[in-house]
Order: sequence, then structure tokens, then C-alpha cells
Amino acid sequence: MSMTDPIADFLTRIRNAMAADKRWVNIPSSKLKKRIAFVLKEEKYIEDFIFITDGNKENIRVFLKYDYNGKPVITGIKRVSTPGCRIYVGAGEIPRVLDGLGISILSTSKGVVSNKAAKRLSVGGELLCSVW
Repeated sequence: MSMTDPIADFLTRIRNAMAADKRWVNIPSSKLKKRIAFVLKEEKYIEDFIFITDGNKENIRVFLKYDYNGKPVITGIKRVSTPGCRIYVGAGEIPRVLDGLGISILSTSKGVVSNKAAKRLSVGGELLCSVW
């Protein structure tokens, strides 16, 4: 059975692992998922990520981040653009998440970047997800 939305699966695995207070989660790898994990690390929503090769399959092990009280740093993570309804935004229309407390992740011509980097580069693109 093929997966129709691997990005939603990536986000759901992170959401479920945080709800279960896991320290890390393994996710099947792709170039887009690697870039999303890099943006999450760059914006300090996850501790780190590494690549694990099992035979011919590569997985991303995402190490989740918690605050000093044991609460997850990511309180919400939501898929915005889906395969059935793509959402594109211009450079001037990039939304702010929770008035700047969260981030949006966009797929642009300059690569997969956060909304802050997209504004700095003044590029728009497909709005993949929101994290807060």
C-alpha cells in the first residue's frame, strides 16, 4: 500500500511521539523530510536528527525536545497544503503563526525554509506546515 501524503505521516509521527513522551522517533527518509527536519532543528523545535540505514532503507531518527518541566516544545504541528488542495503564497502573503511565536515551513525556489527565512529572501512558495 502506497502512502498518499508522506509529509502528513512525518508530522503525525512527531505529534504522536511527543504525546507519548518519547525521546526520539524513526521516520522513513526522503529529501523533503530531511529538509523539514533541518528547518525544525534550525528553529530549535527538535534537539537533533540523524540518518539510520537498515539494509537498503534509510530512516531519519528525530530526537524530540522538551522543556525543563518535561512538556514538549512543539505544542502543535499542522499540515497546511495537502495533495488534494495545494496552498501557495507569495512573498508578501506569508502568514505569521501565533503572531510570530510559531513558524510556517515553505517549499520555495530557494529550498525548504521557514517563514522568517522566506521573508528575508523575499520568496513565496507552497505552504507545507505550521509549527507552534
